[in-house]
Amino acid sequence: MAVTEIKFGGFGGQGIILAGMIVGKAAALYDNKEATLTQAFGPEARGSACSAQVVVSDSRILYPYVHRPHIMMLMSQDAYTRFSPELAKGGTLVIEEDLVNPVPLPEGAVVYKAPATRIAEELGRRMVLNIVMVGFFASVTKLLSAEAVRKAVQDSVPKGTIDLNLKAFDRGFEWGKKIAN
Repeated sequence: MAVTEIKFGGFGGQGIILAGMIVGKAAALYDNKEATLTQAFGPEARGSACSAQVVVSDSRILYPYVHRPHIMMLMSQDAYTRFSPELAKGGTLVIEEDLVNPVPLPEGAVVYKAPATRIAEELGRRMVLNIVMVGFFASVTKLLSAEAVRKAVQDSVPKGTIDLNLKAFDRGFEWGKKIAN
């Protein structure tokens, strides 16, 4: 694997930064890869645009910033409108299907859609939407091992929510297996 650039986008309060941290942690701590994370968010804590950029590589990363993402995980229409033009030609879009309408579609983009909000609501907590999406991301991109990402979820969420978040990860991962085959 060469360098893979990833951009996560949504609005504050959706857990976008945490999703990026989990993927970076999975790569660096549990999958024997190199990873960097940068983040950007508006001045408001919730509701403003935010993004996390992760670079994953098998070798040393010489430039830590995402320029032309190979993969995007987007969880709001505003993030799609704002960030999708940056997607590399033939890149992968991983989107929450009820919150993002992928129009216009970037040239050659491969799109994977998950009803992550509905899955999170079925689990009883809409707030685990980001972890459902992380599981879905892990399943459809196959960039990192499922075990590595699952361990990173377990290490990154509040102690009292580990079981719920692991269920959310598993449900997202299973959804990805259903549609990616």
